[in-house]
Amino acid sequence: MPTKRQMPTVRLRRLAAELRRLRAGADLTREDVAEQTGINTATLYRIETARVRPQRRTLVALLNLYGVRESQRDEVLALSEGASVQGWLRPYHSELPEEYTAYISFEAEARAVRNYESLFVPGLLQTEDYARAVIKGVLPMASAREIEQRVQARVERQAVLVKDDPLHLWAIMDEAALRRMVGGRDVMHKQLQHLTAVAQEPHMTLQVIPFGAGAHAGMPGSFVLMSFPEAEDPEIVYIDSMAGDLFLEAEADIRRYGAIFDNLRAVALSPDDTSNLIAALAKETQ
Repeated sequence: MPTKRQMPTVRLRRLAAELRRLRAGADLTREDVAEQTGINTATLYRIETARVRPQRRTLVALLNLYGVRESQRDEVLALSEGASVQGWLRPYHSELPEEYTAYISFEAEARAVRNYESLFVPGLLQTEDYARAVIKGVLPMASAREIEQRVQARVERQAVLVKDDPLHLWAIMDEAALRRMVGGRDVMHKQLQHLTAVAQEPHMTLQVIPFGAGAHAGMPGSFVLMSFPEAEDPEIVYIDSMAGDLFLEAEADIRRYGAIFDNLRAVALSPDDTSNLIAALAKETQ
């Protein structure tokens, strides 16, 4: 059975992008590099596409060929040394799906997240009881242990919202996500109260698309757009579907989903009107 390729960390992606930039700046093709260093072109391709982390001697040979200055060389070497370290990973995550652990790692290193959800409260804003009810509902064959592992992972992810330099979250939900009685009235009441509280945080923006808005661009499904502190780190689109989890990095995909999110912001209620709606729904579930 073939071994699955581990999803690259943000650092590995950054290293790959930097090495591509340096080679282009030296006006060299991969074939030129192979001829002058003896590094196989297939190996160089895997390094430049974040498939593998280069060995130190390979990286040094590339930096020598590209004429990289000492100060920049140290930065690239340090980046390589940390390239295999995921930003957020607990021991039990080895039992979670590979794509989900990769998503957790990217989310932990992100500067900002734009999240649209059509049927769920966004994972970063879920209470523990709501998360447990959701996971039980969407994974009816999961064991109690598997459910608790996923609940714990979901709750611990939320640390990115309360750290010293918190993640900036812009979450848009369809009204259906707020009206579905996940876990019963008490669980939903507490979830709505939690949303009312977090909506006041300066680094969080919540909007709801009301039923009255009719058809909208988010109806085909949910998605997440992640951006990172370093300008060199390209944005990522993450899509979680029944067919599997998908990471998109092509510029065309980033532009397309960015435009969709902007459209959803325009048709959604304002943050103030959203807070009023959530508060009203919380009263209805008392």
